[in-house]
Amino acid sequence: MFNKKDAKRQQCMLTGKFRKQGYDWWWHSFTAVNRKTKEEKAFFAEFFLINPALGGKKPIFGQLKENKEKGIRPSYLMVKCGCWGKDAKQLHRFFGWNEVKVHMGVPFQVEAPDCYLDNERLRLKVDVHDSKNHPEWMSSDGSLEMELTMSKEITYNVGYGASALFRALKAYEMYWHAEGIKTKYFGTIILDGEIYDVTPDTSYGYQDKNWGSNFTTPWVWLSSNSLKSNLTGNVLSNSAFEIGGGKPKVFGISLDRKLLGCMYYEGKEMEFNFSKFWTGSKTSFDCGVEDGYMNWHVVQSTKKYIMETNIKCDISEMLLVNYEDPLGMKRHNKLYNGGTGVGNIKLYQKKGKNKILIDDIEATHIGCEYGEFDSWN
Repeated sequence: MFNKKDAKRQQCMLTGKFRKQGYDWWWHSFTAVNRKTKEEKAFFAEFFLINPALGGKKPIFGQLKENKEKGIRPSYLMVKCGCWGKDAKQLHRFFGWNEVKVHMGVPFQVEAPDCYLDNERLRLKVDVHDSKNHPEWMSSDGSLEMELTMSKEITYNVGYGASALFRALKAYEMYWHAEGIKTKYFGTIILDGEIYDVTPDTSYGYQDKNWGSNFTTPWVWLSSNSLKSNLTGNVLSNSAFEIGGGKPKVFGISLDRKLLGCMYYEGKEMEFNFSKFWTGSKTSFDCGVEDGYMNWHVVQSTKKYIMETNIKCDISEMLLVNYEDPLGMKRHNKLYNGGTGVGNIKLYQKKGKNKILIDDIEATHIGCEYGEFDSWN
């Protein structure tokens, strides 16, 4: 059973060696409606914590030339937010650790001036100017405020790979837990003076978290709970799908091209998880840019089910999303990230050598990501 909430996996994981070489983040994405024009717009927000034991009064930027030369690693809370679409942007506000309060237990809390996050509430205020003269910020210019509440309806719990034992051992280079592959958000956003309303049934919301000592390459993510059956014409109101991973590393050993995935289909669970070897899970995937779109083609199967996923997203509506790793290196410089993907999912049940079509599904409002490390770094 993967639809199982776990407050312990939501808590801050920056303990032990991760305090000096580690990151932890809580990611949120959702759709809002412009109060004036009634047009939809996809937004995201993230609280990103890195190397807390190395910090102090002010944020330490790993991308500053003098810090690179001295081998000084980054340390800060970065509140990241923005939007996708024709005017896609990412905005970053940084805090030194003396300005930040983190509740390390359950339930988690992260708080800084004008910014707050826990399992049910999200508040932030970010205003960035003159970013061109500060490349270490890795940010666009603009202003964004959010005041949201949330309710997580469907969870993707990946199982023992992020269990208490593996967390304590710091076994994986990058961990993942998706507490809300269907999350209902409610509240208000102000983007560059324009007001947007977020309502639960049309927010198509998502929340997950990653933590560890470094990032994966390739990096794959696909998710949506805005699904409709092409066979019946019905909206699948109790459904969501999720795919993520790339090249996980456990105890320093790389596991080549592995993805985790699931479909929660109107209450029925179908999981494609390589770590649950007894299910016979297999995955193949191909991703890349073609004709102005980022494309994802993923085929996953177990002894019981097959899921064929084909997604695309207009790259003009995506971001090259920016992060530096705990060592201060920025190796992902072409990490395409979007929230307006569309596509098709075909679900099959295996019967002997045959496969029976369960549903042919139209997916919209898809969160999507793909990138690989720069070869020179």
